[in-house]
Amino acid sequence: MLTTGSYLLAMASYLAAGGLALLLLACWLRSRPLLASWLCCSGAALLLLPAYPEPGMETLAPALVVAAFQLGTAGVEAAMHALRPLALALLVAQVPGLGLGLLLRRRRAGAAAAP
Repeated sequence: MLTTGSYLLAMASYLAAGGLALLLLACWLRSRPLLASWLCCSGAALLLLPAYPEPGMETLAPALVVAAFQLGTAGVEAAMHALRPLALALLVAQVPGLGLGLLLRRRRAGAAAAP
């Protein structure tokens, strides 16, 4: 039985695991700031976006998980309610990801050139 407490704990655990994965990715790629920021913003869009498992439900689940299960069980048409927001979030994440990466790259180049 899903209670409010267990639902909140599950969502908090999922968001914390996603945040930790993104932090580890950023640390692993810190020598390549453009790639790190682009992948972290794209990863945040894919990992942290919520969606309703089915139309009419009141609880949310990770959109990537919803899309994967819907694709596997009911086909593309059933998964479109999760795939559309995922695609939009991924598209929107490209601008800050690349912008932040270029800014960090310029700062690193400026710091290396200064005596």
